[in-house]
Amino acid sequence: MLFSIVTVTYNSEKTLKRTINSLLYQSFSNFEYIIVDGKSSDATVDIIKSYEHEFRKKKITFKWISERDTGIYDAFNKGIKLAKGNWISFLGSDDYYIEDALESYKNEIVKQNEELDFIHSIVKVEGKKVIEDKWEWKEFRKSMNVAHVGAFHNTNYFNKHGVYDTNYKIAGDYELLLRAKENLKTHWFRKVTAIMGDGGVSNRQIKNVYLETTKAKIKSGKINSTISKFYYFKWIFKYRVKTILNAFIR
Repeated sequence: MLFSIVTVTYNSEKTLKRTINSLLYQSFSNFEYIIVDGKSSDATVDIIKSYEHEFRKKKITFKWISERDTGIYDAFNKGIKLAKGNWISFLGSDDYYIEDALESYKNEIVKQNEELDFIHSIVKVEGKKVIEDKWEWKEFRKSMNVAHVGAFHNTNYFNKHGVYDTNYKIAGDYELLLRAKENLKTHWFRKVTAIMGDGGVSNRQIKNVYLETTKAKIKSGKINSTISKFYYFKWIFKYRVKTILNAFIR
């Protein structure tokens, strides 16, 4: 079993070392590491180059490219194209795995008697909440309730359903999994495997997330447009109420 770990970077000099180090010290080493850089203008590429020897010493395949892209999902697709593994994950440049994360994924996959499309676990958001929702279609059709960073995708899923749609800028990971609808074969296990950086999301981005997820539900999830728009306005209302309450608390 070979894992492919893809990290997309752009001017990630402040956090990238922690991300890379979390892979170097994994107990499971049958993986390849792929970094897709978007032509960074800071020290990101120098940091990437400085680790080539470390991966070579551990006999772990380390690939990287640095070129312009049209967004994160274009970069993800480049990573998929370079990947040789049976399972692919996408580890953000400000995220990191705990030391036995890959071993845990390997063990859980081996335990299963059927071929899975997607496996995920618990993820902690740095300094904040824990994301531990188990994938279920009745909830997933409403919103993206699983953490992308805490998941592995079977390579066969991409072969069957295609790669990321680059027309999406924020919700492409949600749209990709909606394509299988209720037939998505998943497995969830109760263990923290990754820590996700908290970069913050602006009000405008929040609205765009809701707009894109609504579009994905209608187009790829084949969910009734009236129902999808109802959830959109419900989210907007709840977000605005929360913003107002937080302002009063301050």
